[in-house]
Amino acid sequence: MHLGKNGITENFIESLKNHFKNHENVKISVLKSAGHDKEKVRKYNEEILEKLGRKYTSRTIGFTISLKKWKRNVR
Repeated sequence: MHLGKNGITENFIESLKNHFKNHENVKISVLKSAGHDKEKVRKYNEEILEKLGRKYTSRTIGFTISLKKWKRNVR
């Protein structure tokens, strides 16, 4: 998935949740239009986790956010 200039919207979160119905892991590429700054990528990461819930964990590598869904609460 790609995170563009619109940032994190309700539609983006809904499409993430729909993607997790079929897959365990998701990679999100942060595009230059969304702000190519490592601190912004960390903020996006925290905001996505906050909106998804406690069953998700993430790892940031460069400008890519990897999300994983667990069967029970992890955080």
